[in-house]
Amino acid sequence: MDDVTAVPTPRSETAGPARSGRRSLAVALLSGALGATVALLATRQEWSQGTASVAGGTFPLTANGSDVTGVPAALAVVGLAALVAVFAVRGAGRLVVAALLALSGAGTVVAAVLGATDSSALDEKAAEVSGDTSAAVGALSHTAWPYVAAAGGALLLLAGLLALRYGRLWPAMSGRYERNGAVRPRRRPARVDPDRPEDVWKALDRGEDPTGA
Repeated sequence: MDDVTAVPTPRSETAGPARSGRRSLAVALLSGALGATVALLATRQEWSQGTASVAGGTFPLTANGSDVTGVPAALAVVGLAALVAVFAVRGAGRLVVAALLALSGAGTVVAAVLGATDSSALDEKAAEVSGDTSAAVGALSHTAWPYVAAAGGALLLLAGLLALRYGRLWPAMSGRYERNGAVRPRRRPARVDPDRPEDVWKALDRGEDPTGA
């Protein structure tokens, strides 16, 4: 009878996906958190500046990102929430949340780039300062902060794409509670000696009936 030997599965075949999952998870967490933070901070900075013509000269005007558009900040918050939610769901739910994360990043990029050349916020301020509803801002210029917000959105988009590609390899928050589905038995209350006041008080602190009723 010929000897039969079991051929073990090469470790590289099983370690490869696990290693990819760990690396993609680390990159997604870092890029997602960093992207949302960068986008939120960038919307609080000055995006554009100009002047308004008033009696006796000109008046300087500035507009922050939140004045120009609130979309990047809102989508950054949605993306950050989706990044956390990715680990709370499994299967198809994880794909849906990962897609939301990617769309949030893409939307942040588009909104920030469109806001980089927008002048409507300063036009409104010029009309308010001059008292002329048809007034427009003069000497208009823009800063680089809209593109910083777009870079944050790109990081969110990267996190979403990684979640779509490798999310099935990532752990879930509730995984350790669902291994066997068994309900942990309740711990029996400690025995209370009614003649010892300290035992009675400890039982009351635990929410137990010291009388044993």
